[in-house]
Amino acid sequence: MMRRLLATSALTLAVAMTGCGRPAENLDQTGPSPQLPERNETLIPPMKIASPTGWDGDLPTVPQGFTITAMATDLKIPRQMLVLPNGDILVAEGSGGNAPKLRPKDVIAGVIKAGGKSKVKGGNRITLLRDADGDGTAEVRTVFIENLDAPYGLAFVDGNLYVANQDALLRFPYQDGQTRITTPGEVVTRLPSEVNHHWTKSLAASADGTKLYVGVGSNSNVGERGMSVEEDRAVVLEIDRLTGARRTLATGIRNPTALAIEPTSNQLWAVVNERDELGPELVPDYLTSVRDGAFYGWPYSYWGQNVDPRVRPADEEQVRSAIAPDYALGSHVAALGLSFATDGGFGGRFSQGAFIGEHGSWNRQDLSGYKVIWVAFANGRPVGRPVDFVTGFLADGEARGRPVGVSFDPQRRILLIADDLSNTVWRVAPAR
Repeated sequence: MMRRLLATSALTLAVAMTGCGRPAENLDQTGPSPQLPERNETLIPPMKIASPTGWDGDLPTVPQGFTITAMATDLKIPRQMLVLPNGDILVAEGSGGNAPKLRPKDVIAGVIKAGGKSKVKGGNRITLLRDADGDGTAEVRTVFIENLDAPYGLAFVDGNLYVANQDALLRFPYQDGQTRITTPGEVVTRLPSEVNHHWTKSLAASADGTKLYVGVGSNSNVGERGMSVEEDRAVVLEIDRLTGARRTLATGIRNPTALAIEPTSNQLWAVVNERDELGPELVPDYLTSVRDGAFYGWPYSYWGQNVDPRVRPADEEQVRSAIAPDYALGSHVAALGLSFATDGGFGGRFSQGAFIGEHGSWNRQDLSGYKVIWVAFANGRPVGRPVDFVTGFLADGEARGRPVGVSFDPQRRILLIADDLSNTVWRVAPAR
């Protein structure tokens, strides 16, 4: 009862302070050099999330020349996807995390965020979808692997499926055309799972298939749980696929929610969710190459060497070593999906670049994200401004869906989008 009263009173205060959550005018917060305003800390951070409303027969909006259909509905919190060589689609479904609340504002944030989530319980499974005739509807749908522990990242290499649970990286032998796996997965390596403030473990395979990369998010916003619980957190791990031996590839990368290989350079890239509670326009989430040995600032600084004064003790040496990310996506857009166009993509302006799923903000008054964007690349680097690719997830301030993982299939020239609010996998294709 006390907890409920605390949350209610704090929410009332938050509503009274909504003006603090308005963004500065005319700030450009996308691209390689985002504008960063002064910090704007408040007792209760401004929070707002779009209430779920459902699609009611409507569809997301796609560019002219494309169509979108619901390939599968009634899933159980679809997160990330993987297209197998034969065209079958695997969908990781689940929800994890067990971090205790530390402060009253943690309780408030939990209430706010819960209001924008599906009421469906996470499936802790992987579902297989097969659309053999290419009409956009899965005529075969099976539970491919069940009894998992909050599965998220997926990769396929040399006849083996790799699944990143919230506590371990697993390997499953796979036979072409298989629709169900019942044998237990082999543990390749255990993954950091203490507290699990950020529980998702993103996953990608190197271009040559010898290494697996796992993104592990931080255990706090800015170290408020103490740095002892941040060991092997806010990092990207490099894991030998055959032996499970691992090393830390990059550090200070607060929450690398999706990983992918850029096809022209074979360089690993990530989308990253940055810290909260510095204001509605701080700090921009970002897209970046993951450089070997690089430190990206968390928790001591943001966007390079901009010091975060909340972190105690400070670490000036670490700040001096921090590098800026490659490309800002905007503050609090919550980028959770990343997939590069390959083999010419959709052609035209969507031939070379990255699709990014933006789940949507909760800690600013003007909603940001809630869409899939396109960032064009040239010579292995992002160029120009981001372009809206799939929108319509917001309608009159309410959420009909929230994009998570995205997956481009070059053989069938389709883009798949996991929507964990309406529990749908959407399929975008060129119009015939």
